[in-house]
Amino acid sequence: MASVGDIKREIAALSPDEFAELRAWFEELDAAAWDEEFERDARSGKLDAVAEQAIDDYRKGRCKEL
Repeated sequence: MASVGDIKREIAALSPDEFAELRAWFEELDAAAWDEEFERDARSGKLDAVAEQAIDDYRKGRCKEL
């Protein structure tokens, strides 16, 4: 397996089109990983306290429309 340094050098050598393709792919990969982490946290109850606080704030009129 290539080292991070090797990968960085290879990325720096990409053409602008190849770099754009890599960037798009990486953004999709990163977003999918973030979505999975968020879903895992939601299923585990890790976000329950945050949700309850938001609901409480809303009910007490401490929110405004965006």
